[in-house]
Amino acid sequence: MVNQPPDTPPRLTLRPPRRGRLVLLIGIVFVLAVAAAVLVPLLMRGPEVERVRPLVIPEGRRASQVYAAVDKSLAVASGTTEKAVGTAELPLPVEAKGNPEGYLFPATYPVTSDTTPQSLLRYMVDTAVERFGADHITAGARRNGVSVYQTVTIASIVQAEADTGRDMGRVARVIYNRLDRGMPLQMDSTLNYALNRSTLHTTTGDTKIDSPYNSYERKGLPPTPIGNPGEQAMVAAITPTPGPWLYFVTVAPGDTRFTSSYTEQQRNVEEFNRNRRSASGG
Repeated sequence: MVNQPPDTPPRLTLRPPRRGRLVLLIGIVFVLAVAAAVLVPLLMRGPEVERVRPLVIPEGRRASQVYAAVDKSLAVASGTTEKAVGTAELPLPVEAKGNPEGYLFPATYPVTSDTTPQSLLRYMVDTAVERFGADHITAGARRNGVSVYQTVTIASIVQAEADTGRDMGRVARVIYNRLDRGMPLQMDSTLNYALNRSTLHTTTGDTKIDSPYNSYERKGLPPTPIGNPGEQAMVAAITPTPGPWLYFVTVAPGDTRFTSSYTEQQRNVEEFNRNRRSASGG
């Protein structure tokens, strides 16, 4: 049965010619290809990974120097990191009494936008506690009749006093020999720490200052480390080179003289002073 009236013209269905359909299909394929080329790498890349910045803490730096380096690296106000010590919950030994000097382990630490002074301080102290808690360090401290904390203090003096790595073991031996004999250490590095300076020139007045770090006036070790020692200094502190030495002085770069004779030490000191005057044109 035909429902359409006879006078109504038949419907026309518009279809593109074969050539047009081909062109349209090619266009769709091209658009999809371009979209895939742009979107797929973006989807595969994922979120942008933040670039990590290294913070290098060299061996022997004092806590005050480490604090300043962290402040600068994190672009925070001067003094921020030092204040953060009290809130960082650092796993320090009881002997440290909350002072991280000696336990801000020298190494390269990663810094990102999420890094805080507290997190960096914890990272440094965690590293030190792990390294200094090793069995060979504990055994070495026990063998030398000192605590691990005292060993870190000795290592910090060795780090500051030794002119070269090969001298570290002998400097450590001088420290132990003096402690065993009840002699004051008489180390210029402890005076420099007390006076917050670094110099080779020590005056008679310097040796008279009232400070627990004045190892000319006070016997025994200073109350804390005087810097943050590295692995080599710690090894020297637990395995000092055998020898009778009680004195040493670096008369010239690379030339450190060790002796058990006070008279010989005085001659070496005179040579050191001559070399220093000559270098300064005096």
